[in-house]
Amino acid sequence: MSDSVGMSVDLGGIKMKNPINTASGTFGNGWQFEGFFDVAQLGAITTKGCAAEPWDGNPAPRMAEVTSAIMNSVGLQNPGVPAFVASYGEYLSGLEERGCRVICQVAGHSLDEYVRAVELFEELAPFASGLEINISCPNVSRGGAAMGATPGAAAEVMRAVRPRTRRPVVVKMAPHDVGEIGRALESEGADALSLINTIPAMSIDVSTRKSKLSRPTAGLSGPAIHSIAVRMVWECHNAVDIPICGIGGVTSGEDAAEFILAGATAVSVGTANLVDPTAAPRILSELESWALSQNVSDINELIGAVEC
Repeated sequence: MSDSVGMSVDLGGIKMKNPINTASGTFGNGWQFEGFFDVAQLGAITTKGCAAEPWDGNPAPRMAEVTSAIMNSVGLQNPGVPAFVASYGEYLSGLEERGCRVICQVAGHSLDEYVRAVELFEELAPFASGLEINISCPNVSRGGAAMGATPGAAAEVMRAVRPRTRRPVVVKMAPHDVGEIGRALESEGADALSLINTIPAMSIDVSTRKSKLSRPTAGLSGPAIHSIAVRMVWECHNAVDIPICGIGGVTSGEDAAEFILAGATAVSVGTANLVDPTAAPRILSELESWALSQNVSDINELIGAVEC
């Protein structure tokens, strides 16, 4: 067995030195974790979702712990792209120079909002190696359904933003119809896909008979959704030819390996960051050890290698 294995991957033009990314909204904007470990050792980070203008997000309470998972209804609170760049651009530029790719997530409630946010990132954020378009945001002009809830709606978002940036575009998908919607996004020029986003869920305080959060439903993330996410990555991998970043309940190198075998090129660590701030580098180390045990020279040989 070789004593080393190539770990670099290419996520739709985002060239990462290893497959470990962080999930948007669980890792701040990177600098918050520098006191725990050298963030530059990761392949990439994905920054918290940002819109063209500031969003207040939802009222508290916005998070609740449930069995093997966390529920959140933060509502993508963000300062807007200009303020985001002004506050974090220097750090993120330095992180890119240190070898960790920076992926900036784009949020919007309408096609126009997505376009304006992408244009602002294109103009103000030279440090971004790629953009992640979060198509799970509610479309306020169409009754609150997710912007990418159907293949047609997802394709519409992609057609609107693709001409506005020269950077690789990754699309963050909701956890449904991933094969069909993935094909629609690929046909409109998406460079890669990331899935899954949180799963809609509900938790009730039986003492008060009210939701544990300020809204009736919220997004479920963490170990409880991992096997569902692996299945959806496998389905999407069999439907598209572009790379996939697997997200959902990754707490160990074995979890990350499952995603890669199911067809993911990269893997994002999310809720685990909130439990253990050193989770991402530990998972990277465990993933590399697993890859070494597989008698391959390059981790890319293991993408989609599940035997069904």
